[in-house]
Amino acid sequence: MFMPRALKVKRPVQASSQVLNKKSKTDPEERKDDGKEEAGEDKDKTQDETIQADGHSAGLTESSVSEDGHKSASSDTDGDGDDDEEDEEEEEPVKSFKKSQRWPEPGEPVCVMCGRYGEYICDSTDNDVCSLECKAKHLADMGMGTGADVFNRKDEHGDKRTQPQHPAAAAGGAGESVAGYSYREDRFISSLTEEQVQRIKQELGIETQGSDVRRPIIEFEHCGFPATLNGNLKKAGYEAPTPVQMQMVPVGLTGRDVIASADTGSGKTVAFLLPVVVRALEKPTHSASSPVALILTPTRELAIQIERQAKELVMGLPNMRTALLVGGMPLPPQLHRLKSSIKIIIATPGRLLEILKQKAVQLDKVKVVVVDEVDTMLKMGFQQQVLEVLEQVTEERQTLLASATIPTGTEELAARLVRDPVRIAIGEKNQPCANIRQILLWVEEPSKKKKLFEILNDSKLYQPPVVVFVDCKLGADLLCEAVAKVTGLNTVAIHSDKSQWERNRILRGLLDGDFEVVISTGVLGRGLDLVNVRLVVNFDMPNTMDEYVHQVGRAGRLGHRGTAITFLNNNNKRLFLEVVNRVKPTGSILPPQLLNSPHLHEQQRKEKQRVKQKLDDVLVTKNNLLDIIRKHDRRKK
Repeated sequence: MFMPRALKVKRPVQASSQVLNKKSKTDPEERKDDGKEEAGEDKDKTQDETIQADGHSAGLTESSVSEDGHKSASSDTDGDGDDDEEDEEEEEPVKSFKKSQRWPEPGEPVCVMCGRYGEYICDSTDNDVCSLECKAKHLADMGMGTGADVFNRKDEHGDKRTQPQHPAAAAGGAGESVAGYSYREDRFISSLTEEQVQRIKQELGIETQGSDVRRPIIEFEHCGFPATLNGNLKKAGYEAPTPVQMQMVPVGLTGRDVIASADTGSGKTVAFLLPVVVRALEKPTHSASSPVALILTPTRELAIQIERQAKELVMGLPNMRTALLVGGMPLPPQLHRLKSSIKIIIATPGRLLEILKQKAVQLDKVKVVVVDEVDTMLKMGFQQQVLEVLEQVTEERQTLLASATIPTGTEELAARLVRDPVRIAIGEKNQPCANIRQILLWVEEPSKKKKLFEILNDSKLYQPPVVVFVDCKLGADLLCEAVAKVTGLNTVAIHSDKSQWERNRILRGLLDGDFEVVISTGVLGRGLDLVNVRLVVNFDMPNTMDEYVHQVGRAGRLGHRGTAITFLNNNNKRLFLEVVNRVKPTGSILPPQLLNSPHLHEQQRKEKQRVKQKLDDVLVTKNNLLDIIRKHDRRKK
C-alpha cells in the first residue's frame, strides 16, 4: 500500500535566487513583523490549516532542517553572511490549502495542479506543488493513493533534498528489479521469421540501414521494462508503440547510435526518452553535478515539453531527477537544481554553454546524448554551440539524432557525430505527414486577411483551436488584433519577444482549449505536441520546405487527421519547384497560378539542365574517351 511522505521544502530561504529574494531584502525582524501582520489579517481564513501545521500533521516545516539543512544549503549557495540571523527565524508552517499560496513571479516554479507558486517539491513525484491540498490531488491523479494521508502523516525522513533516495523508499521496492535491467529480445519477436519481420516493416513504412539492426517490437511489453516504468507508460497514455518507437526503442536500448527520421507527430520523443531513462537507471550518479544523460533541443518550448514527458516516465523510479536548462528563465534556480544529483539534463545549447563556463556541471560522465531536431541544431548558429557542448562529452557515448527532416548536407555532418549508426526512416523521408490534408491557395498579399477571415467563418474548415503561422513578430501582433476585432474569436499571439512565463501560459491555454485562434511565428513550428489542433494556416509561406513540413505537421499529431492551408503567391517564387515536387505526390490539388507560373517553368528547365549535366559528367575510361571528345567538339561548334 502507498504511504505518502510529507512535502519536501523547495528551497531554504537563503538558497533562493536573486529573483526570489528581490522582494524580501529586509532585516529578519522586519520579516517577522510582516509575517505576524499577515498572520493577523488572515487568521480567520487559515486558522484550521495553521493548527494542523503546528501540530506537525503536515509533517514538515520550512525550518525543520534548520540544524542540518541550513548548513548544507548555505554551503551550496553564495550566501550573504546572514546565516546566524536566518537560523533564528520563526518556523513557517507548510501551507495546507492552495488559497493560502501566492501566485508565482515570472521564472518561479509553478504548482502542477493549480498554477500557484510551487514552493514545495512532492517527494513521491519530484513535481512542484504549492500546498498539502494540491499534493493530495496530485497523488490521487497519479494513481498513488487517495492523497488523504498527506494531511495526517509525519515526515519520517526530514528534508534530504540533495541526498540520494534509497530505491525501496523512492520506488516502493522497484529498485531491485530496475538495477539489473538489460534489453533482451522477447521470445515472440525472436520466433518471427525474417520474412514476417520484413513484411511488418514494409507495412509500417520502416526502413533501416546499418549492421546487426535489432528487430522492431510490437508492444512495449516486449522490452521487458521494470514494472514501474511499464506502469508510467500506461498512465501517460502510451498503450501501443508507434512505428518509430517500435524500431528505435530496441535499437537504442542495445546502446547503438541512431539517426532517425520520421513524420512530425510520430512519437520520436518517447522513442529516444525510453533508452535515455533505462541508461540513466543503469548508471549511478557519480556526483551532484555529473549527469548521465543529456538532451539538446533548439527551443525552450520543446525542452519544456520533453522534460514534462521525461518526468511522466521516471515517476517513482529511484534517484531519477531531471534538470531543465534553458534561456529566458532565471539562471540561479537552474544552478540550484543542478546540486540535486541530476541524472538527465534537458537543455538548449546557449544556456548549457553559459552554465558550463561557470563549472556548475560536468559532462565527462555523460553516457547518452540526444540531439532533437538535428537539422536545425546543425545549421549555422546552432552548429558551433552543439559541437562545443559535445567536445566536453566522452567519446565513449551513445548518440541519438532525431528529426522529421534530415537534408543530405545535414545528414553528412550528423554522420560525423555518431559511430556505426543505425539509420531509421519512417514513411517517406522529409515529406509532410500522410494524415494531413494539404490545401494550397494562391492569395495575393492584400487579400490574405480577408481569406483568413473566410476560413475562420467556414463551418466545414474551422475547427478550434486554429494555429496561424506568420513570418514576423510584429505581423503576429497585428494579425492577432485584426482577427479578434473582425471575428470576435478568443485570439492570442505567441513569439520570442513574449516572456517565457507568458509563452508557457499561452501554450497551456492552447492545450486546454482556452484559445480559439493562436497566431505564431516559427516558435510553435517544431516538435510540440499540439494534440488538439486540427487546422493549421500558413498565412506566410515558410522560407524553406523543411520548415513547411514541420509547421504543417502541427495539424496531425499522433495519428490524428488534420488540415493545413497555405497561402502562396509570387513572393514565394524561390520555392515553387520544391512545393510542386513535395506536395504534388501527396495528391493535393495545386493552384493553376502556380502550375502556369513562368518562374516554375524556368526552375524546371534549369533542373533538367542540371540532371543532363550530371549524366554528361561521366567517369572517363578507355572505352568512352573518344565519345566524350566528340561531344566536346560538337559543343564548341
